[in-house]
Formats: sequence, structure tokens, C-alpha cells
Amino acid sequence: MPLAKLAHHAVDPTAALHPHAPISVHDTGVSGDLIMQLLLKQLHRSADCTGLELGRRLGLEFSVIEPLLENMRRLHHCEIAGGGMLGGPSYRYRITDAGRRQAQLLLEHTQYSGFAPVPLSQYRGYMESYRRTVNRKITPEGVRRAVSHLVLTDKVLHQIGPAVASGQSMFVYGPPGNGKTVIAQAIHNLLPGEIAIPHALEVEGQIVRLFDPINHEPITVKAQDDLTSGIARIDQRWVRCRRPNVMVGGELALSSLDLAFSPLTGLCNAPIQLMANGGVLVIDDFGRQHCSPTDLLNRWIVPLESRIDFLTLQSGQKFEVPFMVLIVFATNIHPSKLVDEAFLRRIQYKILAESPTRPGFKQIFEKVCRDNDLEYNDAVVEHLLTNFYEARGIKMRGCQPRDVIGRAISHAAYMGYPHELTNELLETACASYFVDDGADSMADQ
Repeated sequence: MPLAKLAHHAVDPTAALHPHAPISVHDTGVSGDLIMQLLLKQLHRSADCTGLELGRRLGLEFSVIEPLLENMRRLHHCEIAGGGMLGGPSYRYRITDAGRRQAQLLLEHTQYSGFAPVPLSQYRGYMESYRRTVNRKITPEGVRRAVSHLVLTDKVLHQIGPAVASGQSMFVYGPPGNGKTVIAQAIHNLLPGEIAIPHALEVEGQIVRLFDPINHEPITVKAQDDLTSGIARIDQRWVRCRRPNVMVGGELALSSLDLAFSPLTGLCNAPIQLMANGGVLVIDDFGRQHCSPTDLLNRWIVPLESRIDFLTLQSGQKFEVPFMVLIVFATNIHPSKLVDEAFLRRIQYKILAESPTRPGFKQIFEKVCRDNDLEYNDAVVEHLLTNFYEARGIKMRGCQPRDVIGRAISHAAYMGYPHELTNELLETACASYFVDDGADSMADQ
């Protein structure tokens, strides 16, 4: 499929480029043999199927698969079991005994029988076109809208905006409970438009599954949107999605950054950074993974600068893929204690998630009250800060209003109290939330 055959979604000027449907085997970029193998597996799993339905299952136009079905008939791998007045697309195709034996041999090699894969060369070309086309205009107003559910200072807001606009990776660090993870996730709201993600890639004859319904959010398309101004259909081998927002935490291992080959299915699953291409990859609790921070960043030191990543097939053959990922490292450990100066230079943006000031704490408290249909009483919050926080030397954190109010509501419901906050109710909630220093003396007994 020529790269020129890319079209904007007519409604959204920030939408991703979407490839046009190929109309011949040559346009698909993959071999006719591979497509015939997929057709044979589909027929093996269905009693019979129309030509149109086979095309839908592979994400291909009937004009692509028609000559291949004819070739399969000549090889006696399938036969026409019936038909309609519409010709080839309405014919019902059925697998033969010879075709079933061939399909079983193919399934022993690889279980994949879904959408026809997109060749690596077309994916590279698409991502290069996407990189040139994607809108990166970020404004202060846009940042405020994206994080409107958070209470952040202007200092933090004006650090987030340039970092996202640059497309560079960043550290979001600070004490626990100040919303680092939520800030990292909110950054995704600043990435406009859509992206097309292939169901699978074909690399040197190996199929790599890329689209993941857990990490990718498809965009519902109306039937009439399948056409772009009546000129060409959209390639159904690609899924129209929001730009990815992939998040991993302490479970991350170095193996997660490489192709995962399954001997059982004969398939490779894409690593997390490839699934996040065109979007955000949040590494939560950075520094607490199974692998060391240095090992993790060593793996990405070249891609972070060159924007190209290298992956290895089961055969040992290496290949390169675009690395168009905004990585957000969220941690409550100071970055200088995790990595050396050379790594810090490569991750150019460092955003401190500061603890809230007294006015900021009250603002968060008021917002949480509003979210829970509670009347905000400044005198009650002032009493809490003075007589509980300051008296016990407790530091304010951004998560505390939500947690304390949640406990207060639960306790009030349990005791049958009115749905309102009082000094006594909040102190009771805090008593079950904060660790009592008296517990130290218990450990000594």
C-alpha cells in the first residue's frame, strides 16, 4: 500500500492519519501465501463462510482475497458450497478434506488466524507520517483543562506543558500521596487526536500481535465514516484508537521490554513501549521494579535519543521499530538517588509534585466535599489542621482529604450520624488513618 494513500478524518483536524484499504494483494504488503494460510484457518474453524465474511474477518476487501480463493479452489483446499445473486462476495466457501489437513499443519506452526498483519515497512512509514502530522500545540489553558480534576500550583502546571509539548520523557517525583501517578495519567489528556494501531505486524514471516484491548481504547466509528469523502475505504487491519496510555508498576521486568514469544501459539506479543507508541507510557513507582533503575534505563538509553528501538525475533534476527513514546517516570524517590547524571541529562524534564500548602490543602478538601455532597466548613478544616496535624507533627499530603473524608463518611453511616463533617468525626477518621506513635512502645514490650 503506497504511503500516499493516507487520509485525515474529515471531522477532526487533529485526528490521526488512517491508511486506505488495499485493493490488491500487492497493496497489502504481505505475501499471498500468508493471506491464503489465514483464509484456510478461518475456513477450518467455520462450517462455511461467504467471501464477504472472510474478507471482514481478515480486514481485507474481497478484491484482495478473490484471486486467492480461486487459487485455493485449484489446489482443492476449498470449494463453493452455495452462492447468491451477487457473485463472488456472496458465494459460500467450504474447506475440503485436503484443506483441513493443510490447515491443521499450519495451526501447529502458529495459531494466529485473525486480521491480516501489516508489514513492518508500512508500519514504519505510517509512524513517520504520524510524527510529522501530529498536533503538539500545548497551551496553558489546555494544561489547566487536562488537570482540572487536580489542585496544582501554576509552577507545576507550567512545567507540565513544555515537557509534553517537547515530546521528551520526564520524571514526576515527590513525597508519597501528592498525586504523582494521577499527574502522570493526566498527561495523556494533553495528547490530542487519534492514532491507527495494527491488529498485528508481519516481520520476516513472524506475526507480532500489537493491538491490545487492555491498553488500547478503540474509537467507535459510524458506518458512514468508513468512507473518506466517498473516495476510499479505511484499512480494517488497523484499529482507530485514542492515543495509547499504558501504565506499569512494580511488576515491570526487563523481559517486558522485549518481544514475548509463546511456543504454544507460535506468536509474539509486542513489548509495552511498542504498544505505547504514539502515546504515553507511565512507569509508576519507578525504582521499585524487579530490575534495577540503571538496567531499565540502559535498555532505553539509545531509543530515548535516537527515537528508534531494536527488537529481536525468536530466530535471533534484530529489527528496528519507531520509538515515539512519551515516558513518564513517577517515583517518590529522588531521581538523583536512582540514576546518575548521564541518565538525568537524557530525561530532561523533572517535575516535583509538591506537598500542598495550607490554602491548597483546604482547596482540595473543599473539592472532595463537593464531590461527596458535603457542605464545606472552613472552621472544621482549620480545627483539624491546628489540633490534629500540627499537634502531632503530621505533614500535609494531597491524598489525605480524600482518604480522611472517605473514612469519616463510612464511620458516620455506621454510627447513624448525619451526613456532615464535624470536629469529632474527622478526628475519629484520622485516628484510624494515621499510625499512632504509641505503637512504638508496643513493639518494645
